[in-house]
Amino acid sequence: MKKIFHSLLALLLLSCATSKDILYFQDIETIKKQQIQAEYTTHIAKDDLLNIVVTGPDKSVVMPFNLTLNENMMGGYTSAQSLFPYLVDSEGNIDFPVLGRIHVEGMSRLDLINYLTERLRDYIKDPVVVVSFTNYKITVLGEVRSPGTYTMPSERTTILQALGMAGDLTIEAERDKVMLIREVDGVQQHININMKSAQIMNSPYYYLQQNDVLYVAPSASRIIRGTNTASIWSTSLSILVSGVSVLSIILSLSNNNAK
Repeated sequence: MKKIFHSLLALLLLSCATSKDILYFQDIETIKKQQIQAEYTTHIAKDDLLNIVVTGPDKSVVMPFNLTLNENMMGGYTSAQSLFPYLVDSEGNIDFPVLGRIHVEGMSRLDLINYLTERLRDYIKDPVVVVSFTNYKITVLGEVRSPGTYTMPSERTTILQALGMAGDLTIEAERDKVMLIREVDGVQQHININMKSAQIMNSPYYYLQQNDVLYVAPSASRIIRGTNTASIWSTSLSILVSGVSVLSIILSLSNNNAK
């Protein structure tokens, strides 16, 4: 029994996390003087929802170019809350008032702003166009404190910001096994990210895209315990006790035979 106790104690000690298991950016000293190279520009994709607001000096002239849920204007300008979003269809197009169908897939937000501004000069003096994403969502699953789907306030969202919104990784998260699931041109990609390394800051995956999914794998000890800790430990204890009982019987029989 003493050996079994020692074995269980060793198992518990091994399951305890060390600083190397939980610290982020353990090689930060190697890149702290380098300029972060990771750059990312969000591009419009199929099924995106876009808010597009057109303004100008003459409020009556810009009104037909704003797709609104009603005809009310807030101080002469369309309220963002009353905007009806533009859905990018399966061919990458939106139907814009007066201008008609526009192919927007692959454009950045700035590209679309510049394009619309130039087109609208034929109708509006000094037009101002504002474009934003309304469905810029990131899903974070696995070993985080608050898993779920989050609407990002900015299109330049980093993996650190997404994990922060989800309450950070739990102590039992495998920090070198964060999977990024991303769809590119209809093909799903799976990228493993090591949060222990500061090299993520220079990675092309440092900035997230709309509809990205992050999955944080659990540690081995977390997997062993499972989600129903009491049940699994109870089952494990029962198996252990049964094993000890069988072993005791075998040893007893061996001793009797030796006599």
